Amino acid sequence: MDTSDRTALVVIDMINTYDHEDAELLVPSVRKAAPAIARLLRRARAGDVPVVYVNDNFGEWRSHHGELLETALAGPHAELVEPLRPDGASLFVVKARHSIFYETPLHYLLTQQGVGHVVLCGQVTEQCVLYSALDAHMRHLRVTIPEDAVAHIHEDLARAALGMMSRNMDADIRPADDIFL
Repeated sequence: MDTSDRTALVVIDMINTYDHEDAELLVPSVRKAAPAIARLLRRARAGDVPVVYVNDNFGEWRSHHGELLETALAGPHAELVEPLRPDGASLFVVKARHSIFYETPLHYLLTQQGVGHVVLCGQVTEQCVLYSALDAHMRHLRVTIPEDAVAHIHEDLARAALGMMSRNMDADIRPADDIFL
């Protein structure tokens, strides 16, 4: 396999306390998406596929990924975070804006790992996942979105976002269990 054909599983914003605006709309969708994300994580780890967590820092500029995880696990929805927590081999990138690429070292990291294909899972479909898929497409990465492993705030906007990713970004949209890792 050409190394630029290597796949990475990218987990977006799943280390979360869910104490923000719209959380009450998001949490039910996260509950539905989390099992599919957990299955993707197990398959990626078993197959030696790079797993990269890209997560908001929630304005905590002095924190690192361990502190973000500890805070989320101490929060009111730790049961959503625990099954998806990074393991010792996981890579972690902190972001401050919607796109996983905006002013982060992610593209460089993926290049160093020989990644040409990203599977984007996590939250929020109509926000961070959509903008990240666009930025991945603009960087000539192949994009796959497991439709059952992304969580939304607004279902109608999420459906539209998935349609846009498929049509405008050539993203492969399919169930998580149908994705080859």
